[in-house]
Amino acid sequence: MALTVGINYRRTAAAVATASFAAMSLSGCISYWGGAPPCMPPDYAVSPTAARPGDSVTITAEDATCDPRYGHDARVLIVVKDSTGVEVLTTTAPMADAGGFSYTFQVPATMKPGIASVGASPDGVDWCDDTGRNNRVGRGEPELQRASCAERVKPLNISR
Repeated sequence: MALTVGINYRRTAAAVATASFAAMSLSGCISYWGGAPPCMPPDYAVSPTAARPGDSVTITAEDATCDPRYGHDARVLIVVKDSTGVEVLTTTAPMADAGGFSYTFQVPATMKPGIASVGASPDGVDWCDDTGRNNRVGRGEPELQRASCAERVKPLNISR
């Protein structure tokens, strides 16, 4: 009987340890080992949210409340796709070290009516990396390890 209790205790302890490790991993508590903690890019806004070809649209973001440290020459990648998914604008614009930016563009005349998408993310860094390794400057040229994350986009309603 003592042997059975010992085996059950070991199984229970192993199960608790495994469950604790899984819970901490899912919550992001141990997704990085030392160094600076993760700092996601600030959210951005598109204004106005409805436009016609030729109208001006501005994409803005305030600086992050954490310290992403994108660097003094950081850029934001702007990608605008029409309602059919065709890229109608791909460009970069200056971005502050803490992620803030403002970029204005004219809606192209060729843009199809419907709900378009406007994407804005830090250029040249793995913005969705939650390990704190790939989204920092000053570590040389690390090979980026793209994490599995959804593309950040905002809607823009295009009408004629």
